[in-house]
Amino acid sequence: MAESALRSPAGSWANPRFRFWFFAGLDAFVVVSALVSVLVVFWIYEDANLRTYTALGYGWVPVILWGGGVVATLRYCPRFLFRPWQWWLAGAGAVVLSIGILTFFHPEYGELANASLGGRWGQAMVGESAWLGALKLLGVALVIPLIVYPYSVSRAYWVGLSTTGKGIWFVLALLALGAQWTGRKVAYGVRSLAHTLAHRETRPGWLTAIVEWRPRRGSAAVAAAVEVVERPPAVKLPPVPAAPVVSPPANLSPVPVKGSEWQLPPMELLAPAESRHRDERPLKQMAGNIEKALADHGVSVEVADIKAGPRIVRFGLMPGWMEKRGRDKGDGTAVSERRRVQVGSILAREKDLALAISAPSLRFEPVPGEALLGLELPTPTPSKVTMREVMEAQDFRKIVGKGGLPIALGADAGGEAVAMDLAALPHVMIAGATGSGKSVCINSIIASFLMTKPPDQLRMLMVDPKQVELTPFNGIPHLVLPVITDVDEVSPMLKGLVREMNRRYKQMSEINTRNIAGYNAKAKEPIPYIVLIVDELADLMMVGGAEVEHSLVRLAQMGRASGIHLVLATQRPSKEVVTGLLKANVPAKVAFAVATQVNARVILDAVGAEKLLGKGDMLLANNDSPQPRRVQGTLVFDEEIEQLVDFWLEQKGPPLPAINLEEFDGAEGDEEADGGLDEETLEKARELALRNPHLSSSLLERRLKIGGSRAGQILEELEEEGLVIPR
Repeated sequence: MAESALRSPAGSWANPRFRFWFFAGLDAFVVVSALVSVLVVFWIYEDANLRTYTALGYGWVPVILWGGGVVATLRYCPRFLFRPWQWWLAGAGAVVLSIGILTFFHPEYGELANASLGGRWGQAMVGESAWLGALKLLGVALVIPLIVYPYSVSRAYWVGLSTTGKGIWFVLALLALGAQWTGRKVAYGVRSLAHTLAHRETRPGWLTAIVEWRPRRGSAAVAAAVEVVERPPAVKLPPVPAAPVVSPPANLSPVPVKGSEWQLPPMELLAPAESRHRDERPLKQMAGNIEKALADHGVSVEVADIKAGPRIVRFGLMPGWMEKRGRDKGDGTAVSERRRVQVGSILAREKDLALAISAPSLRFEPVPGEALLGLELPTPTPSKVTMREVMEAQDFRKIVGKGGLPIALGADAGGEAVAMDLAALPHVMIAGATGSGKSVCINSIIASFLMTKPPDQLRMLMVDPKQVELTPFNGIPHLVLPVITDVDEVSPMLKGLVREMNRRYKQMSEINTRNIAGYNAKAKEPIPYIVLIVDELADLMMVGGAEVEHSLVRLAQMGRASGIHLVLATQRPSKEVVTGLLKANVPAKVAFAVATQVNARVILDAVGAEKLLGKGDMLLANNDSPQPRRVQGTLVFDEEIEQLVDFWLEQKGPPLPAINLEEFDGAEGDEEADGGLDEETLEKARELALRNPHLSSSLLERRLKIGGSRAGQILEELEEEGLVIPR
């Protein structure tokens, strides 16, 4: 029974040795049959070998390798043919790509010279155009991996595209910056060349010889020809503007001044005002977003007013009504009461509102004279405020007409021009961080004076420790002294200015006048205004200390009537720089963008300056307005300053009266400069001595407000009279 089972087919198939010889014989049969069939085909068709070879050329190698792998896997491991199907698909794609790449190469001789290394089939697949064939192969190379591994390959494609896009954007940005830098350098070179050719003193000698060459006297024909082709004399070219400033025409005429032999520069030297076109639709959309954003947080408001300025849009918010439900205490019925929304609830939603409307900066401020709460936001279409725009306004012309010291400050949140009279302020404190617009504001103040006041009506003193901002004004006739850049020279200058103030008071008392306007109306020789401009007050306070502060405080207290005014600027508004005594005597304050609320409180005694936008955005506080006023400062271009300085440098007027600020030898103050003791001061000192026989010089200094040298002289006089007991 067992022996018959082994001889049965089932038993024989179960034997491993039997299976091995069975498959070996089958493989041998397949191989022999294939070889015989190929030989028969080659024998029947003479050119079958050539046709088969040129069909794929060297592409037969990857095809046979891939096909052999498929046959071997199907024969021995059929399950590996269907599970990792991605590998076989990727292999097929690699075969197609290899055939396509071989198609781009053509041998010089042989059977494949007419086709390619990829054969006739490969050439048919690629096509006649090499570029189109390359795009086909690139598509196959990109699509096959995406089909095999869609998630990871698509993610890799996205990362590659984004990285490539960023790289291209970075390269384009670098090219744009390089083009901008090259353009600036070329413009600067053209401007320098034009300036060199226009001025004889800066022109090279060889170029001057060529330009001014004239032929010798001789032939009349030559002289006539030279007369015809002779160039006109060189005219001073206007500077090439780097900003949108219109160069003035050459035939501008200066403006005469009544009662003065000097002439003022024409208004055409300044850039014209920019045209502003306000689109109401985005503003109304912003108003709707504000109402909706506050309503979402339970605060009902209505935008009752919209005023658009150069950089700021002010929305006037009117608080809405809210209903409060309750029950009557008598019968218990439900009642409702309407109440106004509190302003505090609106201010409490400041951060929520900024987040909802995506505002980079916002500021709440009550609207003066109206029952509205002002919300200030950056305008979607900002514009610039030029000097000429403010100087042509009605307020500026009124100040010029009454003979004041006009300042073209800027435009407010409603777009109205803001001009101030420095003679009425009478002093200004300017503070702001670096790059906030402080230096441009100082330049606009000086430009306002140069456009409206001749040097016989206004003189200026400038202090510039940084040696950058005010030094271009050196040489103009308005300056009493050259721009002071050494801090050690400031204290003697301030003492001399205090003596000039006392001398003016003495002159006014002689003709019974109270201020400089009354003195100039009566005196034969009027005295000019004097404006002291300090670009960096912190450097003066660190070096001069108490002496500088004492002189500045005294000038701020008494300088208005004598026509002496201060314009002080600093980028470090700390308590050590802007002291309480100095701040109390300078009523007008201009705050640009600062770093912290502490700095804002030092300069304004209120917060808000830390939320400004910079680049001329300021808060103005003076005696006219109880709350700081939002103003966009004027923009004065460097070309405008250069043209104004050139105008005053070229004008030759009458000699100006000297203002002596030199320090007297042996003098400790302005009281010692007069020499001698006045009877009124001695009488007050005698009254003090009668009440205190042990009188000291320090007590005299405090009570009589005099210097140490004068107090010592009075004390010696009282000792000689016997009113003071000597120590």
